Amino acid sequence: MKRSEAGWFDNEAQLASPACDGLERSCSSVDLIRTGAETRGIERIEAMFYGNQFSPHRHDTYALGLTLSGVQTFAYRGMSRFSMPGNVIVLHPDELHDGGAGTEVGLHYRMMYIPPEYLREAGAGGATALPFVANPVLSDAGLAQALAEALADLENPIGDLAHADLLSRIADGIGRHAQETPRLSPRAERAVQKACVYLRDNATTTVLSEDLEAVTDLNRYSLARQFRLATGTSPHRYQVMRRLEQAKRLMLKEVSIAEAAIAVGFADQSHLTRHFKASYGMPPGRWLILASQGRPVHSH
Repeated sequence: MKRSEAGWFDNEAQLASPACDGLERSCSSVDLIRTGAETRGIERIEAMFYGNQFSPHRHDTYALGLTLSGVQTFAYRGMSRFSMPGNVIVLHPDELHDGGAGTEVGLHYRMMYIPPEYLREAGAGGATALPFVANPVLSDAGLAQALAEALADLENPIGDLAHADLLSRIADGIGRHAQETPRLSPRAERAVQKACVYLRDNATTTVLSEDLEAVTDLNRYSLARQFRLATGTSPHRYQVMRRLEQAKRLMLKEVSIAEAAIAVGFADQSHLTRHFKASYGMPPGRWLILASQGRPVHSH
């Protein structure tokens, strides 16, 4: 990121240089994904690769990132998108996308995955639905700087005071580009919060619609509508993603894919693999190879 008229600084050097110093692989032509220290459910990664690495997939979080070098290309909402060094990428929860390097020189970027409830809480608009940014590639110096600070040190968690400041700045940055969003009633807000807690606490077991009705005091159809407004996804996918997060932690601790699948509530390895690829853009075996090459900082 070169200095612009808006006063932006050379963040590419700030972010890229430590990776080259700390990882033998980082400045070579070998693909990697490096996982940073998790902070309250916020995941941060650094990725370097050539070609098309990610097949179409969906997260249940906001995915926000900085392209550091190369051209980051991805299909999103029916169009091919291109992010250049210095651009910010903002992907909405549950939006299908792929990912790859747009040129032969390869791609280097850092990304963070933020639970949507954090940005709703940090937003200035109160109890509204999730803010939606139609254009996923932005030139916004303030938002870029907030992300750069959050992504500069992957080795350590984001501190408590920095966490609050970061989320408020990201929420404000997204708000500058977001479409107007509908408000949620206090009842719907409470119901979604209760449903999320219940699904997290029971991630590895079967949860039925009547279970959530009893917990939230909303019928299943109203809850499904309000849940998607508040989280960007469905209760079912929310629970599946919590299972996948647990499976990733186990696999990074050298638990086999098959054992991890059973431990977190999937029927078998193929069941986990199908959901893993749909959520992360690659099968778990490939993800493990890239993660091990990137030397994840924390097994989480």
